[in-house]
Amino acid sequence: MGMTNSRVTIHMVASLDGFIARRDGSVDWLETSDEFADGATMDPASVAAFLETIDCYVMGARTYETALGFEAKGFGWAYGDKPTFVLTHRELSRTRDAVTFYSGDLAALVNDRLRPKFRSIWFVGGGVLSAECVRLSLADEIRYSMMPVLIGDGISFFEKLDRDVALHLTEVKPYRSGMVELRYQVRR
Repeated sequence: MGMTNSRVTIHMVASLDGFIARRDGSVDWLETSDEFADGATMDPASVAAFLETIDCYVMGARTYETALGFEAKGFGWAYGDKPTFVLTHRELSRTRDAVTFYSGDLAALVNDRLRPKFRSIWFVGGGVLSAECVRLSLADEIRYSMMPVLIGDGISFFEKLDRDVALHLTEVKPYRSGMVELRYQVRR
């Protein structure tokens, strides 16, 4: 029997002006020297405990390639051993057993394969993928981790939405790094 209480979350780290990467795909602006004294800290134990609440990840091919680049630079694989579904039509290098490449219908993937099996499904990358998730009414919540930087141009958090999407703010959390996490429920 499928899970009836599954939740699809779109999460992205973006600049204050709404870009998830520069036009060339680089994310060198993610490091910040800002400090907000009243903000929360992200200690390794609390981050690890939070990551345990996520059951699987969905990302686009460029996000997957960026994650592999971070891993190659010694930052590790951010998604642990959790099932990770990469949406792509290209041949990509499969570096771990937990990664599955998928090139079919997004709604079928989420509704037929993921929702019945996983409680907490996180979309973690790709402006096109995030917009498609919203367009198909698959997302239950959006988490926007906003970095204290303006980069002026780049890849938008949501590429070309075709309609307004009403949201309800459920949480605001500032961090010592100056990052602010906004959590929204998608209104149906």
